[in-house]
Amino acid sequence: MPRIALATYDPGTEPSKDADLPLLVRALTDAGAQAEARHWDDPAADWGGYDLVVLRSTWDYSWRAAEFGAWVDRVGALTRLANPAPVVRWNADKRYLGDLAAAGVPTVPTRYVPPGEPACLPAGEEFVIKPTSGAGARFAARYTPAEHDTAVQHLARMHAEGLTAMVQPYMPRIDVGGERALQFFGGRLLHASRKGAVLAPGTPYDADKVAHPRLEPWQPTEAELAVAEKALAVVPGAPGLLYARVDLVDGDDGEPRLMELELVEPNLFLWLHPDSLPRVTQAILAAAGDPA
Repeated sequence: MPRIALATYDPGTEPSKDADLPLLVRALTDAGAQAEARHWDDPAADWGGYDLVVLRSTWDYSWRAAEFGAWVDRVGALTRLANPAPVVRWNADKRYLGDLAAAGVPTVPTRYVPPGEPACLPAGEEFVIKPTSGAGARFAARYTPAEHDTAVQHLARMHAEGLTAMVQPYMPRIDVGGERALQFFGGRLLHASRKGAVLAPGTPYDADKVAHPRLEPWQPTEAELAVAEKALAVVPGAPGLLYARVDLVDGDDGEPRLMELELVEPNLFLWLHPDSLPRVTQAILAAAGDPA
């Protein structure tokens, strides 16, 4: 009977935003595992006592990147961690997009602006600013060239907090075709979803955003699958991946581009794809039963 921990965040007095977590704990328990959800920062947790720790919804990690990174390394040394600690470390900093682009993966063009570097923002086109360490559109905003001064203030705020900024062109086709999320589990496509644009014009960078607006099931195209598989093939330590979510948008030519590759704590959207629950359960059980 494998012991499995599903690592999540502590919501405090608020309800958890992970609607899938109780479903997954129940499914694993019904399948014969000793499964439980544990807050990743719980000081009483005996992580070495589990056969497998699955990162599920550690959705506050980007606010505490150094602490989370140290925790990932510690747990990865104590037991099997999914995804593996080196993969999580690499993927927690969105400068990984540069690695994927260098390997030939079609990505959204990205420039990085660390603290101390001049802004040098795009002229003549809409653009997006967001941090290299972030989740849920935290500190992300969309700007027109006329909003240059506001964007500079945004960068200054991020730099004051020690954050490196990403500057990307706004991909206007997202307003029509949305963003597609291709979910992989156990090395195979699990399901896909499509959502609307997260960043509305004029929304302040420090405002709360709806992370997955108008989410609906999606049938991925051959071109989308090809980009997703190419991205996954060049991930350092790819054979050790239990799960992955590949987020895609269309470029000006209508071809898919990688927006983000989520290997740390992607929302699984099992509530939208209930038929995927058995496959996720079996993949987790298989990972828990593999020899370390």
